[in-house]
Amino acid sequence: MGFGQGLSGLNAAAQSLDVIGNNIANSGTVGFKAASATFADVYANSRVGLGTQVASINQRFTIGTVSGTGNPFDLAIDGAKGLFRIVDPSGSVLYTRNGQFHADKNSYIVNAQGQRLTGYLNGSTTPEPIMVPSGNIAPSATSVITTKINADADADVIPAATVFDPANADSYSHTFPINVYDSLGNSYQVNQYFVKRAGTGTQSNWSVYYRMEGQPLPAPHGDANPTQLSFDQGGRLIAPTAPVPFNVPNMGGTNSPARNLQFTINYAGSTQFGGGFTYDFHQNGYGTGEYASMSIAADGSIVASYTNGETQSLGTLVLADFANLQGLKPVGGNAWAETSESGQPILGQPGANGMAAIKGQAVEESNVDMSQELVNMIIAQRTYQANAQTIKTQDQVLQTLINMR
Repeated sequence: MGFGQGLSGLNAAAQSLDVIGNNIANSGTVGFKAASATFADVYANSRVGLGTQVASINQRFTIGTVSGTGNPFDLAIDGAKGLFRIVDPSGSVLYTRNGQFHADKNSYIVNAQGQRLTGYLNGSTTPEPIMVPSGNIAPSATSVITTKINADADADVIPAATVFDPANADSYSHTFPINVYDSLGNSYQVNQYFVKRAGTGTQSNWSVYYRMEGQPLPAPHGDANPTQLSFDQGGRLIAPTAPVPFNVPNMGGTNSPARNLQFTINYAGSTQFGGGFTYDFHQNGYGTGEYASMSIAADGSIVASYTNGETQSLGTLVLADFANLQGLKPVGGNAWAETSESGQPILGQPGANGMAAIKGQAVEESNVDMSQELVNMIIAQRTYQANAQTIKTQDQVLQTLINMR
């Protein structure tokens, strides 16, 4: 009789409903991947099949919708290829698409299960848990100042007999300040004073004087030997041809001495055209700053920002891929574990070697299609009812045989 076939159909339909119910239950779970049951018929030296069985439960690793959250530590894998590599408290390595992360009390970036996100840090080739930086960024002394000006070709010439004096605005043509930093991060204001001098027929000349916190800079570029800027008849800078060096001693004060402040001022690209004095300047030093925030770019670069406006690269996030994603073992908590069937993980940086890019302050939602799941549930329900009906029919046939006299 066909009770076995009907019973196997009931079991298969029940398992299919379990899978569908699990999909629907996790429709709001970040990073969840929907699953589907596949079935196979059963034969055992018989022309008539012995029913059905569940062959496997396959997960659909399609992309879910990426939505913004505003949480600075949330991450979404914006593509099909890639899984976050995480380490649980026991040291086991797991993989997930759930990008809901936060900083724990030890400053590690972790998920809700306390598993730590990993990346390549400080040039390391081995993935390590990512930590939120703490403390201040070290200061950096100024070593290069770039000063690109347009000296006003129509400015009045200041006679050589007029002695330069910062307090006398008639003794210079233009001035502007710039802040520089010593090795301890102390800030000092350096003023450059531009004085137009008489030309030599084929070139125009300007003298540049310097003051740091109101005091002249030491020789060889003190008031007795100012820097000379020369421009040709086309307004192009012809001298100096190299950056101007400075060495300022006694920085930082007696109680907190700093190293000598050694820097250069590069006037390359400066011009002398009519139309007013303009300037564009930069310097590469900065004072210390406190940690303000951290962000992860599309290519996985981990960058910390500080209150002094500086940033510091901490490394890159690592993603993992597998030759056979279906071979991964679900372990709960939106995570999978490596198995012999999945193969070893292929690690890489986001956006490189086919890996998906990262979208910060966002998460990947579940890829469950609710309308499709509801349709599948109706089909599984009808399948269950039909198999129950075959058992009922077989029972009626058996009862008829028993009642025959």
